[in-house]
Amino acid sequence: MVKICCIGAGYVGGPTMAVIALKCPNIQVAVVDISTARINAWNSDTLPIYEPGLDEVVKKCRGKNLSFSTDVEKHVAESDMVFVSVNTPTKTQGLGAGKAADLTYWESAARMIADVAKSNKIVVEKSTVPVKTAEAIEKILTHNSKGINFSILSNPEFLAEGTAISDLLNPDRVLIGGRETPEGKKAIEALRDVYAHWVPVDRILCTNLWSAELSKLAANAFLAQRISSVNAMSALCEATGADVSQVAHAVGKDTRIGPKFLNASVGFGGSCFQKDILNLVYICECNGLPEVATYWKQVIKVNDYQKTRFVNRIVSSMFNTVSGKKIAVLGFAFKKDTGDTRETPAIDVCKGLIGDKAKLSIYDPQVNQDQIQRDLSMKKFDWDHPVHLQPMSPTSVKDVSVVWDAYTATKDAHGICILTEWDEFKNLDYQKIFNDMQKPAFVFDGRNVVDAEKLRKIGFIVYSIGKPLDDWLKDMPAVA
Repeated sequence: MVKICCIGAGYVGGPTMAVIALKCPNIQVAVVDISTARINAWNSDTLPIYEPGLDEVVKKCRGKNLSFSTDVEKHVAESDMVFVSVNTPTKTQGLGAGKAADLTYWESAARMIADVAKSNKIVVEKSTVPVKTAEAIEKILTHNSKGINFSILSNPEFLAEGTAISDLLNPDRVLIGGRETPEGKKAIEALRDVYAHWVPVDRILCTNLWSAELSKLAANAFLAQRISSVNAMSALCEATGADVSQVAHAVGKDTRIGPKFLNASVGFGGSCFQKDILNLVYICECNGLPEVATYWKQVIKVNDYQKTRFVNRIVSSMFNTVSGKKIAVLGFAFKKDTGDTRETPAIDVCKGLIGDKAKLSIYDPQVNQDQIQRDLSMKKFDWDHPVHLQPMSPTSVKDVSVVWDAYTATKDAHGICILTEWDEFKNLDYQKIFNDMQKPAFVFDGRNVVDAEKLRKIGFIVYSIGKPLDDWLKDMPAVA
């Protein structure tokens, strides 16, 4: 029986291995992690991550051919194939600080694999890594190999959080990169055989190592670029009276462009987009391509501009001060159907409002108080280190309360900011909310989820990103 081990029980490792176990009952799958709390959660009824459909898959396979363990070395030693899905945070100091990926965790995983291996292994890069990482890992493994053969493959994940299970069950493509040598081709084939249990072979793309590594960064950069493009247009729409939804619809009807990723918003978030673009920028700079680096940097600049613009719009609309005013924040996750807050635009928006002395009342159906306080008190990029290496007990941010329903959050508030597009926010009783708020009552919709006209009839002053401005807002332009 083939044995697979995955190092790292996070957003990628857990769901990916669960689906492999589900679709390959003849393969033993072990997910290992040094965090006891995380492994305990995977073995409990409350999984450490929220992802629609994940519970069912894990419960079906756990105890049969899927296990979760902290005994990392034992499972690595016994496996034929080792997936490495560890954190690759952005460096905060030293060479490439603020851009380059920190491969500390990757390197220690590779050294451990070399140390405990007693048989030949296929090592699969699953974390998003900079181009040429495979080469570095290969060197570490071969220099410590003790006569054991290691084949390195790159198998980047293309999961979207909130739809990860359906993405895994029915992927657009599976990408496998390997060496163009007899051993490399054999390793590619072995991994292709795993996925071929449920993925049509024509959707399994095999490339060289560098193409696979770069394809992941490129895909995320292209997606983020589309969001920044439509967000840049949203600012122009507000200035001219155009409606960004109508513009995006018209643009998306062009089959060469298509309609996806053209929703204007307060900005993109998630663990990958910003990190991968910064990585791409660094690689371009290292390879003497400053013009290309500047081009991709602009995607992040527009994203930061959009968040700043949103905060400025809130403050300027509310008589140029939010000091001491209660503002309800609806949604903290970076998008709906996930509890993930990594790089969520809500962090920068909340920090901007706190900087202006606002009192925030935050509600998100999937994000708890501890996570929100942690996010608001952590330094940039700290979030991407394993929890036990993050600041131990983040100082709680005063002027921030976290509540468990939207009506409590909005009671006595001067304004509401919608920062995640949870479906429930479309169906709230806004008349009841209006009655319980301070007047004038403002709604700042960072996701274009509410019916602005309906809310205006109730009495709200409404700002929706990229939509024609309320007369009130025209009189109080946001200084960007």
